[in-house]
Amino acid sequence: MRARIYQPARNAMQSGLGKTKQWVLEFTQSSARELDPLMGWTSSDDTATQVKLRFDSREAALAYAQAKGIEAEVVEPKDRKANIRPGGYGENFATARKGAWTH
Repeated sequence: MRARIYQPARNAMQSGLGKTKQWVLEFTQSSARELDPLMGWTSSDDTATQVKLRFDSREAALAYAQAKGIEAEVVEPKDRKANIRPGGYGENFATARKGAWTH
């Protein structure tokens, strides 16, 4: 049984970093999905792909995988560049503002 361990990225609809501090162990698909000819639904006989286990650290996820005999691949997260710019939105309302406020 194979799995991948990763730290999830933030939701595209949010600017916050909620639910991105934990590590996730997710099983990879072991069999191909099939298309139901009548309804057009996709199905699979592999139910392990529905399981997502959350851990507080990468080491805890790796320790669980080793204890259970799961072959795990660790995907390192990419660092997020800070999105803080000088003179941001709050600068529009500064009392010491120099110059006219134009839009």
